[in-house]
Amino acid sequence: MIRILSIHTVIRSLWLSLFLVLPAWAGQWQYDGVDRIVAMADIHGAYGAMVTTLENAEVIDADGRWIAGTTHLVICGDILDRGPDSRPAMDLLMRLETEAEAAGGRVHVLLGNHEIMNLVGDMRYVAAEEYAAFADEETSEERERWFAPWSGRQENGELDADALRARFDDRFPAGFFAHRKAFASDGYYGKWLLQKPVLVVINGTAFVHGGVSPLIAELGLDGVNGKLMNEVRAYLRYYESLAEAEVLLPTDNFYNHTRILEGFVAMPTTASEITKAVDKVRVLSESDIHLDTGPLWYRGNVACSRLVEEDRLVASLEAIGAHRVVVGHTPTPTRQVLQRFDGRIIEVDTGMLAGYYNGRGHALVIEGDSVRVAPEIDGSQAEPLPHPRRVGARGGAALSVDALEELLATGTVGPVREDEAGRQIVSVSNGERSVDALFAKRAGRDFYPDVAAYRLDRLIELDMVPVAVVREVDGDDGSLQFLPARWMDEQSRSAAGRGASATCPLNDQWPAMYLFDSVIYNEGRSLARMLYSTDNWQLVLVGHDNAFASKRGKPRHLQQVSTDPNAAWRAALAALDEAQLEAELGDVLDKRRRRMLLNRIEAMSGGGR
Repeated sequence: MIRILSIHTVIRSLWLSLFLVLPAWAGQWQYDGVDRIVAMADIHGAYGAMVTTLENAEVIDADGRWIAGTTHLVICGDILDRGPDSRPAMDLLMRLETEAEAAGGRVHVLLGNHEIMNLVGDMRYVAAEEYAAFADEETSEERERWFAPWSGRQENGELDADALRARFDDRFPAGFFAHRKAFASDGYYGKWLLQKPVLVVINGTAFVHGGVSPLIAELGLDGVNGKLMNEVRAYLRYYESLAEAEVLLPTDNFYNHTRILEGFVAMPTTASEITKAVDKVRVLSESDIHLDTGPLWYRGNVACSRLVEEDRLVASLEAIGAHRVVVGHTPTPTRQVLQRFDGRIIEVDTGMLAGYYNGRGHALVIEGDSVRVAPEIDGSQAEPLPHPRRVGARGGAALSVDALEELLATGTVGPVREDEAGRQIVSVSNGERSVDALFAKRAGRDFYPDVAAYRLDRLIELDMVPVAVVREVDGDDGSLQFLPARWMDEQSRSAAGRGASATCPLNDQWPAMYLFDSVIYNEGRSLARMLYSTDNWQLVLVGHDNAFASKRGKPRHLQQVSTDPNAAWRAALAALDEAQLEAELGDVLDKRRRRMLLNRIEAMSGGGR
């Protein structure tokens, strides 16, 4: 059933939307001269942890009142979903906004992907307790209002009335429709969130939920907070017109909107504004705000290596007048506040919702040149820690690179087993931890290519070659190289069509591999030697026995591939010299191969010695 709206009703709705394009304080997204900044991210309904962390950061007192004076508090998105207490978290922040402003401070609530999801109707991660928090505000008449059109769409004619009602109540529990109403464009929380920015810059530090993707360099600060949020506001206005006409329902998930609208057939009596709204919703559903290249979903800042990401980061920061960025969205591997790229990226999603992410709350505190951490649990962290090199998940955050090297070098080696691709695999254990490793025999005198590739990778910060050590196995001199517990090679990955969710996009990782293989003149890169850690689809490069040839130029299979290094690559390569290569690689790469390696490095970096 499709209700035909009065033309005057539709026009009035769309006309009113013109006055809600930008919040009254639009443009106030850059601040200087702030004495103290406190930032946290990804509360996800962990109200108790949020409150304790704010107390420890001296933002609120034991009664939840603002005591931070002129401090600016920044919430880098994702107050909502997964956890049970998003509503009290929002209520507290709404009150603190007023109290902070009265004291000369400010609360900046930034939008995360989960705020946008709740606004547009992607309800996949709303906890049952969240719906229950709205149950008292939902009437039986409201539920009946939407049961009728929903039941009319169900195709399973075998269900009787009671079964259909039971399915409706199960999928849309008490409080669902009151929740949707509260997050509508004119709802109590929806109206509040639609006034919030995506990105702010305070004292030259940018704050955003996902990251400063290349889109930031394209749009700039005003474009991100203007264009992208205008698209969200427009989407909601057109969607709400269609919901009023029952073309779309509150029960329809955001990701089904386009499919439903593709089946919409306008009747002669259909108002033209409805037809327009159908077209607009289909177009706006593809806004950059919803894409993994947009600032709410982007993970490149925390997942891509320096050689892939640094140039893009610099361009994006320059475009918004910032020198560093604070991000959430991606829980840190150690559940502590971390930093990358010499402190230009600070990661503050520490998995505050302990029952889901096994983390704790942490607040970043910036005062002048001081950058420290106020933890939920006192004494657990004083300052941001370096983001660890982690090529391949290894069963927990405790096993550092040095610890993994020690395990591979000294642990007990189990029997060699061979897989269908001919890879020789062993288990290595120290009695407490056990990992798998690839064994490769020595390729020549003083030539351990996998170890050489690993050490060179560390020097230039590529972060694709896993830990490797020289090790004798069953009387054979060779090397052991860490193998992630959950992995897939390129042939299997491409056949299965997986990897689209890679935290660093595969299209960014592959060119870096081509460059690395050009540097080491690797003629043996095959699909079986391109592995992926399936937890995040990070590329793991193994099997370098046909690398480090004493040749100039680049391998034949890369002749038609662009391997022009960017500025980060050139800087990393230019920093290498003969003495450093001898010190780091002298025991695993002979002098002749080191000399040719240096020649290729000089050619690619544009240097000469």
